[in-house]
Amino acid sequence: MTSMTAFAHTEYQNSTLQAAVDIKSYNNRYLDINVLLPGFLATLEPEVRSLIGGRVARGRVEVVLRLREVAQNLQIQIDPGTVAAYRDALLRLREIAGLSDPITVDHLLRFEEVLQVEKQREVGDYRPVVFDLLERALEAFEQERLREGAATQRDIAAQLQRIQDALSIVGQHAPQMEAGLRETVRSRFAQVLGDEIDVSRVYAETAMLLVKYSINEELSRMQAHLDSFREALQVGGAVGKRLDFLCQEINREVNTIGSKSFVLDISRQVVEMKDALENVREQLRNVE
Repeated sequence: MTSMTAFAHTEYQNSTLQAAVDIKSYNNRYLDINVLLPGFLATLEPEVRSLIGGRVARGRVEVVLRLREVAQNLQIQIDPGTVAAYRDALLRLREIAGLSDPITVDHLLRFEEVLQVEKQREVGDYRPVVFDLLERALEAFEQERLREGAATQRDIAAQLQRIQDALSIVGQHAPQMEAGLRETVRSRFAQVLGDEIDVSRVYAETAMLLVKYSINEELSRMQAHLDSFREALQVGGAVGKRLDFLCQEINREVNTIGSKSFVLDISRQVVEMKDALENVREQLRNVE
C-alpha cells in the first residue's frame, strides 16, 4: 500500500553550482503534477512531468527545483538610449526642483534597465545534474510513501478486524431474529383468532416476514466484500479507488442490516461496524 502524502528533499553542490529538489504530495482524486523550474530550464518540464507520472498514479505532486550559481560567462549590456533617457529625466527633475547637484553614475545605476546582465547557459549542461538530483529525490519520496502506506495498512487491517468480529456476532444472533419473527407472528394470530389459528396462514405470514427481514444475504455479501478488501490490501499498487468502492458496498450492507434489526445486540454491532468503517474511509483518503 502506498500513501499519497509524502515529502522528500535532496541537494547537490560543486564549485560552481548549488541545487536542491523538493517533492511534496497531497491526497487528490486524480494525478495533478505541478512543476516549478528556473525559467531557462522550462524546456525540461515535459520530461520531468513524464518521469513523475511514471512513478505516481494518484495525488497532487509538487516538484520544486532551486539553483544557485557562481557568476560565470556573464554578458553585461548597456543600452545607450535608455541611459540617455534617464539622464535627461534626471536633469529635467533637477531643473524643476531648482537644484544644482551634479548627476552621477550612482544615480543612473539605481535604475535596473541601465545595465542588463545576461548569463550564457546551455540547458544540456544542467540536464545531467537536474535529473540525477530528481531521481534521488524520487527514490526518497517513494520510500517515504511506502513507509507511510505500511503504517496506514496496519491501521486499516485493525479496523477491518473490528468489522469482522462484529459481523461474526451479528451472524450468531441472526437465528434469534428469525425465531423472534416466528414468535411475533404466532402471538399476533393468537391474539386475534384465539384457538382458531390457521397454521398454514401462520407459516405463510412468517415466510413473508423472513424474506423481508432476513439478513443472511447481507451477511454473505459483507463477508465477500471483506475478503475482497483483504485481497486488495495484499496486492499493492494503486488500490485506493477499489478499496473506497468496497467501503461503499460494505456500508450499504451494514445500513441494511441496521434497518432490519430489532435485536439489541445486533444494533450494537452495527454501530461498531459503522465506526470502524468510518475510520477505514478516513485512512483511505491518503491511499494512492
